[in-house]
Amino acid sequence: MNTLARIDTALPLPVTVDDILAARTRIAGAVVKTPTLVSQTLSDMLGCKIYLKFENLQFTAAYKERGALNRLLLLGDKAKETGVIAASAGNHAQGLAYHGKRLGVPVTIVMPQTTPTVKVTQTQGHGATVVLHGEKFDDAYAHARLLEVEQGLTFVHPFDEPDIIAGQGTIALEMLEDAPDIDTLVIPIGGGGLFSGMGTAARAMKPDIELMGVQAELYPSMYDFIKSADLACDGDTLAEGIAVKQPGELTRRFVERLVSDILLVSERRLEEAVSLLLQIEKTVVEGAGAAGLAALLSHRERFAGRTVGLILCGGNIDTRLLANVLLRDLARSGRLARLRIILQDRPGALFHVARIFDQEKVNILELAHQRIFTNLPAKGLSLDVECETRDRAHLQRLITALGEAGYEVAPIEVA
Repeated sequence: MNTLARIDTALPLPVTVDDILAARTRIAGAVVKTPTLVSQTLSDMLGCKIYLKFENLQFTAAYKERGALNRLLLLGDKAKETGVIAASAGNHAQGLAYHGKRLGVPVTIVMPQTTPTVKVTQTQGHGATVVLHGEKFDDAYAHARLLEVEQGLTFVHPFDEPDIIAGQGTIALEMLEDAPDIDTLVIPIGGGGLFSGMGTAARAMKPDIELMGVQAELYPSMYDFIKSADLACDGDTLAEGIAVKQPGELTRRFVERLVSDILLVSERRLEEAVSLLLQIEKTVVEGAGAAGLAALLSHRERFAGRTVGLILCGGNIDTRLLANVLLRDLARSGRLARLRIILQDRPGALFHVARIFDQEKVNILELAHQRIFTNLPAKGLSLDVECETRDRAHLQRLITALGEAGYEVAPIEVA
């Protein structure tokens, strides 16, 4: 059951466009004014005009720098001297650490003990003190609040603070100034800080603009709140940057007031979006950064004929995970396949199969025989062939040719 209380919509929101304009002046020159560019290929593919905002080009490869820097610059002298603390295993940690070091503000980041070593190392590399505590984010968060009191530090929340929200809103100012014809913004929602800031700025600049939120199907926390739904909120999502179980107390006020709708996207669509952005735009994004495009892929009719702005909000994806995503996408498109072929165990069997691959101009990448762990007769064997084709039609021609030659063939599908 959804237990989040409804909010008095008459209450004024604590961040205005003036706060966002002031934040832009404050952070100018210290964060990248990233480009907003049309993607002609994606536009043609999806039937709408698509602008991309390349926030993955920030120094720490994510938009989180904007809010973190705005918050740091507004600290009092004593707080700057004593330092700040946050709980984060992601982009907020790196943005806060980087700008804290630049400004001479001590930064402590509490991360779960399960945090990948590369994230710990990157955050330390920006000059932060990293404390590993607990198994889950909630454990790290509670410990950070304890250290906040014990050491007299200033806690900097990743999304549920007005100064953070104002900083994130500067993205919408830049987008709508660079591309004033945008009539729809599709904004990833985790805790809601990005949507809150961008939505506030966008509504002030274009009151009739459509503001679409997007969440991973596995973490529909803000969707549950807005829709009074009770969907489960758990799982291993590619979009870990928006995998937030509990929406912000503050940000849900903004979302409830400003959002046109919230769309959910599957893991498969997130993978497809990451792959398309790399193949078409030659840009690396993490799962959360591809969520906007995943929403367009999932709900094409909803955006047909519109002029849509997407925020590539981060590019911090593990290289091995990225490789897996790309290979899985190749498999789904039929350009990479694994076929299981049943053979008789006799001399020349492999040669005759390979000859068909050669005739169909299909490249064999890997072979694996199985004679023992199989329910086939003793004189039978299964052959798994990983191969590379031009497209799904080419793959189907190969399968047809193998079948016509008398072989039993079964593709091994990707989930």
